[in-house]
Amino acid sequence: MRKRSGLSRVSLVLALIAALLGGFALSAGAETSIAAPVKPRPSYGLKGVGAASVSGTATNDLKAWAAARLANDVKRRSRTLAITPAPVTKAATTQALAAPAPGTSALVLYDTTGPYGYLGELYAMAVANLAGHFGTVTSKPVSAYTKGMVEQYTATVYIGSTYYGGTVPDAIPAAFYQDVQASSRPVTWIGDNIWSMANTVGIPAFEQKYGWDPTNSYYEVGGSVGNINQVTYKSQQLTRKIPTGYDGGVLHPAILTGAGYPQVTQLAEATDANNGATSPWAIRSGNLTYVGEIPFTYVSESDRVIVFEDLLFDGLAPQTAERHRAFVRLEDISPKSDPTQLRTMADYLYGQKITYGINVIPVYTDPKGVYNNGKAETVSLAQAPQVVSALKYMLSHGAVLMNHGFTHQYSNVNNPYTGVTGDDFEFFRAHVDASDNVIYDGPPAEDSTVWAQSRVTSALAAFTAAGLPKPTLWTTPHYAASAADYKVFGQNYSARLERSLYFAGTLSGQPVNAGRYIGQFFPYAVKDVYGTTVLPENIGNYEPLPYNNHPARLPADLIASAKVNLAVRDGVASFFYHPYYDVAPLQQTVDGIRALGYTFVGPTDLNQ
Repeated sequence: MRKRSGLSRVSLVLALIAALLGGFALSAGAETSIAAPVKPRPSYGLKGVGAASVSGTATNDLKAWAAARLANDVKRRSRTLAITPAPVTKAATTQALAAPAPGTSALVLYDTTGPYGYLGELYAMAVANLAGHFGTVTSKPVSAYTKGMVEQYTATVYIGSTYYGGTVPDAIPAAFYQDVQASSRPVTWIGDNIWSMANTVGIPAFEQKYGWDPTNSYYEVGGSVGNINQVTYKSQQLTRKIPTGYDGGVLHPAILTGAGYPQVTQLAEATDANNGATSPWAIRSGNLTYVGEIPFTYVSESDRVIVFEDLLFDGLAPQTAERHRAFVRLEDISPKSDPTQLRTMADYLYGQKITYGINVIPVYTDPKGVYNNGKAETVSLAQAPQVVSALKYMLSHGAVLMNHGFTHQYSNVNNPYTGVTGDDFEFFRAHVDASDNVIYDGPPAEDSTVWAQSRVTSALAAFTAAGLPKPTLWTTPHYAASAADYKVFGQNYSARLERSLYFAGTLSGQPVNAGRYIGQFFPYAVKDVYGTTVLPENIGNYEPLPYNNHPARLPADLIASAKVNLAVRDGVASFFYHPYYDVAPLQQTVDGIRALGYTFVGPTDLNQ
């Protein structure tokens, strides 16, 4: 998602669009031939928001959260952790329930209390987004649970992110523990507090139904969480890369054997790199699926989160047939792109009978003249007829037009690189720190619904002025925008195709906290918590050079990520490619993904 620059000149048709940019200077004249490209900065996409997949504020808390969890676990093991039960309220036991949700539905319950209670909403958004692939989703703090609610939904997911005990009383109503025990409806329990359910319903009763004892299950073995760096699922080896000190461990379930206990099925297996020891990462018995950790931080394209993404099918769509599709889009096409390169890519993909996306930035601007000898330059599609001709050629050869921002940069400042189209963020501020990490700073000061809509309106006008059709799909520049911006995009396009940020306050109805968010990408189409269809991009992009502490990403890496994503029974291997690179790496990637059994489809097919 960087620029590959060719030199063009513009006509004064851009004056109106430039005015919307705040008066950027224009260069005048007819389009000329493309000169030698300027070497861009490699694109890094969204490798999570920082390494942890959450905002900086949340990342700082993860270490303390892990330490607090393990300290409580030590106390629970020594029987010194006092857990105050949630108060029994009349509403929790007698409140009338709404009619069952029609069709496939999911109930997502999450923690909100304790010093890191806000993490619960972030993780709940991640679950709710994935559940949005299957049907309707209702998300609530677990403290708001009322008796019988489990029966109103196809399946329920609880994310235990607050380890209750000591000064933090249990917020889970006894009615939830009892309903899970009594129900036959699928329930997935992630992380903490499963031991409190056993204590509430009675340990013998829990053991007789589920075949294991959570009250004797702990995160540490021999005083350490170990170094679990691999999770095996459906014969795929998935990664788990959590920095030392930030790892809260994976619960080691005490599985019971012998007469009278039901069978416990190990769904996924964790491996400790220190000694090779294996233990269950996820198990199932009766109506209960238990996942031993919250898998939404420190994720990657080959991460153990893939297990959870597939396990949701068991509760919400168990009859789903195996299907593996792939998708490719060409990225960062602007009025300064090389028409010959665009036609070369079109000829290759058309020859392969592949429908593909073309992510087009309708206005190129270099407000400081970084790539134009110090002279500001702005070019619209209407002023780049050779590029427009190439785009029309692509559209007649299998391409689907997509909108990739208005200018794919912000103002006339480095954000974080040059201020030039394709290099920088458009809807979020960022900088590069002294350690060469891209730091997300938050939405621009002027960010608002009106501001975002003005940029979308200008972008669509630029396509119209160039004689191109209106794009119906959107990809946010550098995958970062505010909650308000995402809602604007959803109102203007049928779907977003991207990775996204999800902000605290979105589920709770509280004011959105721009400093607390989680980044997420998907292996299938979802209806996210912003109410928008999001199409998947989950295996990244070809990048031959390392940058900003992100490694190079070669065809073999993309193919390897596609391979492990075969674990998702109806998943997509979706990637993007910059047309300024040679076609050979794209050919290698396409051939390798096809050899795995994937079928390439167009973007509109991804939501089917």
